[in-house]
Amino acid sequence: MRVTALLSVCLLPLSACNRTEEPHSSGDAQVTSPVPPTQQPPSAGAPAEKSTRAACVIPLGEEPARRAPKALHCPADPEGSPELAHGYVSFVEAPGRPRVDVELARTEPEKERGLMYRTQLPDAQGMLFSWSGQEAPRTFWMHNTCIPLDMMFIARDGTITGILEQVPTLNDEPRGVPCPAAYVLEVNAGWARSHGIKPGTQVNFE
Repeated sequence: MRVTALLSVCLLPLSACNRTEEPHSSGDAQVTSPVPPTQQPPSAGAPAEKSTRAACVIPLGEEPARRAPKALHCPADPEGSPELAHGYVSFVEAPGRPRVDVELARTEPEKERGLMYRTQLPDAQGMLFSWSGQEAPRTFWMHNTCIPLDMMFIARDGTITGILEQVPTLNDEPRGVPCPAAYVLEVNAGWARSHGIKPGTQVNFE
């Protein structure tokens, strides 16, 4: 997602493709919490607030999650991928200061679709979901999503509160972390750990 005004979105009760505040079809919502918690982005080009850091952070497990494969068969895209606005998320506290070019999911239809039907995602690209700085627990699913993902849950102040690694494809189980988030960043599975990014890391939105 490139240059347009970054992440102006309405607070929605549902956010999804692979995103849903309530499960759409598969049983009760389940929250993934590997370890008990320890106790809008600004306008384009500005850093996230850094005066305080989110109090709720879920540490990453010491061992990498089991590798999730791509889907062998991806459902056909009934509409074609929409053109989305773009921006950048940078990790200035991580080794090498990695930076991800992100598509911005800012409207309800954009969030509901997410990365559905994609069969590839370039290494330094992803999708950023926003609730206009409004924090709440967020749960996502992988309905019609064919690429395994890492999901980074980010507080209003730019702190990563938790990371779900190697989220499996074509899976309708709702999952999340038990910390409020105002943004969720999706990247290729394994990307976060390979770049030294952990919960508690601060991100900048550009």
